[in-house]
Amino acid sequence: MICAVIVMKCECFSYVTDLVDYLNNNLIIAYYCGIDITKKLPGYHAFERFIKDFNNALLKKLMASQVQKLYELGVVDASFIAIVSTPISANTNQNNPKSFVKDKFNPKNHPNNDPDCKLGVHTASNQHNEKKYEFSGAIRAMLLWIASADCPFIDDKAYDIKKIYNTVKNIYDGDCVIPLNPRNKKNPKMTAVGNIVCEAGFAMHKDGKDSSGGRCRQKYCCPFKNSKGNSACICAHKNYFNGKKNRGCVKYITLPDDYRLSIDRSCISFKKIYAMRSEIERYNARFKKMGQERMWVRSFNAVQKLSTLTHVALLAAAAVLTLTQRPSLKLSLKSSMRSA
Repeated sequence: MICAVIVMKCECFSYVTDLVDYLNNNLIIAYYCGIDITKKLPGYHAFERFIKDFNNALLKKLMASQVQKLYELGVVDASFIAIVSTPISANTNQNNPKSFVKDKFNPKNHPNNDPDCKLGVHTASNQHNEKKYEFSGAIRAMLLWIASADCPFIDDKAYDIKKIYNTVKNIYDGDCVIPLNPRNKKNPKMTAVGNIVCEAGFAMHKDGKDSSGGRCRQKYCCPFKNSKGNSACICAHKNYFNGKKNRGCVKYITLPDDYRLSIDRSCISFKKIYAMRSEIERYNARFKKMGQERMWVRSFNAVQKLSTLTHVALLAAAAVLTLTQRPSLKLSLKSSMRSA
């Protein structure tokens, strides 16, 4: 059954019904999978029971042994860790855009047939607020076994979070290679000495530092904050007429007092290491190509097992091509799968 599911993934079938039809029309493949072709071949429910009942710990052990073998063959590089995640759409009619379900996008309204999945937000871009609401069965991240503790961690802008930086640095003694996510950050006009220029064109004055929210920020105030007259602000900004003792605009600039802001992202070393992230993006694209973006099973455990089997299929293809000395075929998913 494991071999049959690997065939399913290698052929990029999204549904097990496609696998059943394929095996019935290609008995030699079913024979090589170890299935007795003199009897009726396993049907949809047989594969469903297999995914539901099989122990995922054995599959993870198999996957770990594959990674170790590929590392010994020099295929897997353990000098850096690259992390990527992808939403996995749950098998529920509430993900059908034509489904008219009451309170469809209510986070508390879990699908009755799959209580493990929750409402998730699929952002189309890390730079814009383009969001697509879906019920996600799981969020997958690459599993790692052999990378050293002090190696670089390569992530995209979605992982530009202070807790991730602190965890990598303080717990794993590693270096983060993550570009900054502006998150609607504004770049105010500055003077030559580093003061913010307000909307009226005046240089704002430094007014102490603010340490709220676990960050240190330099505070800038209006140069006429103590002015008694109403004509000092030539643009007549609404904040100048706030009725408070200290009038005028207040702006802040975050000071680079933490590890996240201390990283030099313009240096050649950072750009060279970050360029290696294309490898895991290529792997992630192949993972999704194998039908992992939309599930045909339900429950988190079943999704886990299918995800692990997909990794096993990808690693097996890489091992076959390496052992048969055909590394050039790894560049194409279809060529590598057909050859393996």
